[in-house]
Amino acid sequence: PDVIIEAQFDDNDAEHGQDHLQDVLTDDIKKLSLDTGEKGKAAGVHRTKQDDGPKVNDPRLLPDEFLQRTAKVVYILEKKHSRAATGFIKLLADRNSELFKRCAMFSPVDHRVPRVYVPLADCPPDFVTKPEAYSQMLFICRIVDWKEDSNFASGQLCKSLGQAGEIEPESEGILTEYGVDFSDFSPEVLECLPQNLPWVISPGELAKRRDLR
Repeated sequence: PDVIIEAQFDDNDAEHGQDHLQDVLTDDIKKLSLDTGEKGKAAGVHRTKQDDGPKVNDPRLLPDEFLQRTAKVVYILEKKHSRAATGFIKLLADRNSELFKRCAMFSPVDHRVPRVYVPLADCPPDFVTKPEAYSQMLFICRIVDWKEDSNFASGQLCKSLGQAGEIEPESEGILTEYGVDFSDFSPEVLECLPQNLPWVISPGELAKRRDLR
């Protein structure tokens, strides 16, 4: 079977130059050739002289299917996520750390969203003394930062939604995550609607419109 050789390219490789990367690839290809040769002997596979093709020492001459292309993210053009998530809060595991006195852990329901450190000041006043009372309470958290040297993002609790499993809190959480504005219409918007009720479509409008009712 075809084998794909993956080469990791980082800043150290850039310092040594492209020749260093090619040398690494060449060594990997040689090792792969030796391993497959030994496996062939163990399985009783015999090669004829016609099977032995030319040896390729330059990775640039190899077919594309033997190489794994790699890339590096250099810039974020547009943030598609609202940075808001629905989840639960809990105390940190290490009670002796300084972080325990300042932050709580927010665990999103959507596992694609990272866990978030949130300030204890954003949590309910009795959360530290009675964390079990909020174990099934849904909260909305908004991510504000994520440092490169941290496994967890930093965020702020926006509001408490209510008990998990109930329709209204769950629905509000989904709408907030996707950035849907579900607030009430303003009086200016409501004034644009017909005021004389009951309202009916006029024959003139029906004549020039397609009826999709």
